[in-house]
Amino acid sequence: MPIPSAPRPPPRFAARCLLWLAAGLCLPATLAAQAAATPSLADIRWLRRASFGLDAATLARYRQLGRRGWLDEQLADRNDSLPPAVRALIESYPAVSTPPADLLAAAIAARRRLRAMPAGDARIAARKALQKQGRELARQAQQAELLHAIYGSNPLKEQMVWFWLNHFSVYAAKGGVRLVAADYEEHVIRPHALGKFRDLLLATLQSPAMLQYLDNARNVRGKTNENYARELMELHTLGVGAGYTQQDVQQLALILTGAGFAPNAGRWHGRFARMRPGFVRDGLFVFNPDKHDFSDKILLGQRIRGSGYAEIRQALTLITRQPACARFISRQLAEYFVADRPPPALVAAMADTFQRSDGDIAAVLRTMFDSPALLASAGRKFKDPTQFLVSAMRLAYGGEPISNAAPLVNWLNQMGEPVFGRITPDGWPLDAASWSGSGQLAARFAVARAIGSGRNRLFTAAADDAGSRAPMPPGAVPELDSPLYRASIGPYLSTATRAALGKATTAQEWNTYLLSSPDFNYR
Repeated sequence: MPIPSAPRPPPRFAARCLLWLAAGLCLPATLAAQAAATPSLADIRWLRRASFGLDAATLARYRQLGRRGWLDEQLADRNDSLPPAVRALIESYPAVSTPPADLLAAAIAARRRLRAMPAGDARIAARKALQKQGRELARQAQQAELLHAIYGSNPLKEQMVWFWLNHFSVYAAKGGVRLVAADYEEHVIRPHALGKFRDLLLATLQSPAMLQYLDNARNVRGKTNENYARELMELHTLGVGAGYTQQDVQQLALILTGAGFAPNAGRWHGRFARMRPGFVRDGLFVFNPDKHDFSDKILLGQRIRGSGYAEIRQALTLITRQPACARFISRQLAEYFVADRPPPALVAAMADTFQRSDGDIAAVLRTMFDSPALLASAGRKFKDPTQFLVSAMRLAYGGEPISNAAPLVNWLNQMGEPVFGRITPDGWPLDAASWSGSGQLAARFAVARAIGSGRNRLFTAAADDAGSRAPMPPGAVPELDSPLYRASIGPYLSTATRAALGKATTAQEWNTYLLSSPDFNYR
């Protein structure tokens, strides 16, 4: 049923075509026809799992290449672009544009100045300003990740970036993690999201965010800290009940002694290279042999001779080649993409691919997306809040760049799944039971209404230092009743959702009912 007539903004289709052309996604001349052609129900169900939410560009590219070609293109990871306006917005954030070494060094200098100040109002004000700056850097990191997720040209990769950020979760409010959270997403997770799992694991191990969050920066000879070693095995690679022991955790902690970071790593490298062979520097990561336990270790039944940094690489290779690691990672992926309780046969097939390919993430994903199990559970996987928000934005605005990403962060906070906001290292739960309560559904309805009404400040300038904002532009109601909707969503809606949409009296209500419907909240 068509939506009731209501004030609507001028058509934005031509502008969107230009954005898609600039991103290299498809040709504007063919985009409308490809997106409007009615795809099969199986196509839509498959694409709702493989993409981060339907938009016209994704559907057009899928119809142009077919399922196999589209999947090949996504897994090849040759195009990770953004619309120019979105890229410019992300690069305007100091959290992204400032080298992490400079952010850390500036924070250290500011804390030194603070300690040197006498007690009083000036010191209190300086402390509050430093805390505010840290919170702002964390918010910028959150905004950057959500902008990537919504506008990235490779939606399957964007899902994997979010998945790995959650799997290798860090908490921005701990210590200096907020200073390097943006770098963690951009230069640690993103380059390895579709590569070899061992390379991704090593990148997270060497990141200042992880080294601070799980305390390995404090793990030194004679004063061992087991936090990271335990979570690396339990949460990142092998899972609970995988057969490793507390002694294995202790031995891995010894292997990891001396692995830390330094904002002024260049100066440290020169000094330690002269003083001690075996010093390693990679960006901010440093391996200090003076803090390492060089004894021989026994990890998972294998002897690892005390040799310094080489022990770390040997340990990661040993861990990631365990059958338990292949099963654990495959199950985690299947739980996210397929079902809260994925078929054991699917997990076994993915684990077999993991082992045969030496942990090739793209190969494991291909096994999963080629499996009939993916479509067998179609329409029954409840979206976590990030999936809901990103897919709603992709449907509502279809690649049109926003100018203020602060509402995105606020909405995700409102739904209880902030990026870099999980205190415990296990990451946010991704099953339906964790996100389908009445409070969550009420929060989603509020977010759906904000997106669907257009009264959301996405297209206004962010607040200045005084808190003032530009006035809201009138009539900015997103066009959800679009060729995309009529081709890929409308024909497959349930009777109950159709009835609810028929009761809408305005375009804003109709948009809200669609985005908050069970049809949209499941994929």
